[in-house]
Amino acid sequence: MPPLDVTPAVTPVETVDPPPGPLGPPSPAGSPTGPRTGTRGPAWLRAVRPRQWPKNALVLAAPLAGGRVLDPDVLLGALVAFAVFCVAASGCYLLNDALDAPQDRLHPTKRLRPVAAGEIGVRRAVVAGTVLMLLAVVAATVWALPLGLTVLAYVAVQAAYLGGVKDEPALDLAVVSSGFLLRAIAGGTASGLALSPWFLLVATFGALFVVSGKRYSEMVRMGADAGTRPSLRKYSASYLRFVWTMAAGVTVTVYLLWALNGPGSAAGGTPWAAVSVAPFVLCLMRYAAVVDRGHAERPEEIVLGDRHLQVIALVWVGLVATGAVLG
Repeated sequence: MPPLDVTPAVTPVETVDPPPGPLGPPSPAGSPTGPRTGTRGPAWLRAVRPRQWPKNALVLAAPLAGGRVLDPDVLLGALVAFAVFCVAASGCYLLNDALDAPQDRLHPTKRLRPVAAGEIGVRRAVVAGTVLMLLAVVAATVWALPLGLTVLAYVAVQAAYLGGVKDEPALDLAVVSSGFLLRAIAGGTASGLALSPWFLLVATFGALFVVSGKRYSEMVRMGADAGTRPSLRKYSASYLRFVWTMAAGVTVTVYLLWALNGPGSAAGGTPWAAVSVAPFVLCLMRYAAVVDRGHAERPEEIVLGDRHLQVIALVWVGLVATGAVLG
């Protein structure tokens, strides 16, 4: 009788290596947990997340609402605000990735970020992020002191977020929402435009709607115990649904109140602002459908990838701009 072969089967270990440590060398390129260099662009370019820069176009909201978006001086100020927020936000992303590298390695897509994948060391990311944030504050202040103060407030709020607020329920929603709000405010402070209370309220609750929808999608997709975001353990899906539903309702209500008292609402003029309510609500409904499916984890990808949403948004922008210019 031939001897019984009890040699265990050998499984290649190079395909199941654990994620690299925050300061250690990266895993071999092409492994599931290692960096996939050469396929998605340079590591530093990916680390500053240029795909998220379009959200900084919110700086155009104030000039658009004021009907002065085509004024050369106002437009130049808005472009400066856009540039400095791209720099400041990129610095925050680097610091966030450095601090969140352990959690990011548990996430199916965030584990491919350059810092989590080991392509960029944690210390280098911290230094580069700090330099970018300081550079943004200095550049904004040189252009206009109010803009500098706005960017400084953004940096301070982000520092508080990275310092531990991101793990506190409700507070993390407020802090992330404030980032969107400060972008909208920057368009006015960079150009010397007065900001109406209606504008600030719409921007505030609209931002809360987007951020709470993002957290809801993370909760539905990953679960509270996935370890990717500690604050999710302190939420429930029903609570986050309540927040984004409430925020959407308040946003629509405040926008409607502004539209009924907006340009053209008196003296028999064409109520362009009132007409713009329909596409505005339709935009929120379209976005809410994505949130409800749990696919709103990356708001910028929704805006850039949904052609129907883009067309509706263009109609809305056109109506608001027409009302601001002719009203």
